Amino acid sequence: MIVIMAGGRSSRMGTEKPVLKVGKVPMLLRVYGEAEKVDDSVVALSRNTPKTRGLCLSEGLPFLETPGRGYVEDIAYILRELGPFLSVSADLPFVKGSDFQALKGAFDGRTSLTGVLPLSIIPKDLKPLTYRGYAITGLNVVGTEGERFFELSNPLLALNVNTPKDLELARRIAGLVG
Repeated sequence: MIVIMAGGRSSRMGTEKPVLKVGKVPMLLRVYGEAEKVDDSVVALSRNTPKTRGLCLSEGLPFLETPGRGYVEDIAYILRELGPFLSVSADLPFVKGSDFQALKGAFDGRTSLTGVLPLSIIPKDLKPLTYRGYAITGLNVVGTEGERFFELSNPLLALNVNTPKDLELARRIAGLVG
């Protein structure tokens, strides 16, 4: 199961990110379209995201309601409800089905996987969150025992749209790569 995390407050953006368009398509629909190529998918919403709920209803996307108290709390809630799952942020507009497939194929059924990118492959315009020499991607597998990094190869996973500047960059990139 792939869970698209779309219930956050979007405080840095000032509006709900999943409904913002990149390449004329809401980011949530871009992510969902790639996720559904690989596995059953559901959108995780909260009381913080009424516009995203509306988009899910109008597009017929399945969703589940989380408490909306924060990312960690929502992940724990989903793990209790669904068991291990693949998690992706709704604000990763350039995630591909092959990225999901790589993580899914590496999952042993227990150990959480944090999707990371080597810093050497990240375009210079991107300023991702880094940890222990890697860029953190927002694409993970949530398991029940331990955690390890899993290297991905799609450099555009380093673009997590959090601010208006990130959105503008994503729109420019979408104009180039589709």
